[in-house]
Amino acid sequence: MAADAAQVATLAAAARDIGEVDAQVSVCRACPRLVAWREEVAVTKRRSFAGEPYWGRPITGWGSAQPKIVVLGLAPAAQGGNRTGRVFTGDRSGDQLFAALHRAGLVNQPASVDAADGLSTNDIRVIAAVRCAPPANKPEPVERATCEPWLTAEWRLIAPSVRVIVTLGGFGWQAALRLLADDLPAQVKPKFGHGVVVELASGRQLLGCYHPSQQNMFTGRLTPAMLDDVFTDAAARAGLRR
Repeated sequence: MAADAAQVATLAAAARDIGEVDAQVSVCRACPRLVAWREEVAVTKRRSFAGEPYWGRPITGWGSAQPKIVVLGLAPAAQGGNRTGRVFTGDRSGDQLFAALHRAGLVNQPASVDAADGLSTNDIRVIAAVRCAPPANKPEPVERATCEPWLTAEWRLIAPSVRVIVTLGGFGWQAALRLLADDLPAQVKPKFGHGVVVELASGRQLLGCYHPSQQNMFTGRLTPAMLDDVFTDAAARAGLRR
């Protein structure tokens, strides 16, 4: 179990497969503020979920161990993934995300409600840059840096099969740029935007997507049709057009 940043780096670098990364992530206690918050939320709970058990631990990546598409976001939600045990599940952002993935033919059902609901995929992996729910959805820079080796280890293990990386929001975009630093074209640092496509040196492609947050969806900054455009495009670029 990682109790500090140095132990995260050591364990992540030595991980031999996705199962090992997931097991180590699920018990990580390297960031005191995030550990305290996720566990407090799991005890106090939201009133509407008062009768449910909460996961209350870090959230692993979900999906295929050999994906063609990776979806990279910020962090789990306090009453979402921190409750359900699956990334981007149990909140309105997740509702929009998995519905769009289903419309694009990338998952087998349109809703993700908990870690045992039968959701499956052969083609994608959904991951977060920070693995614990942060207060106010804002991880501190030191927490992001401490958690980053888990993301790096996961990428090392899945990268051979990946053709497309879709980032949700600017934070996911920046995490992807750090992760793909050696794969970026020799030009000005790519700027985030919805629908932006970056051709990587490896032949992979990096796609930007506005985060399907409640605010973005309610204000119309992001619409279901806009989500569909990104994931339909991602599926086609990855050779998965149904």
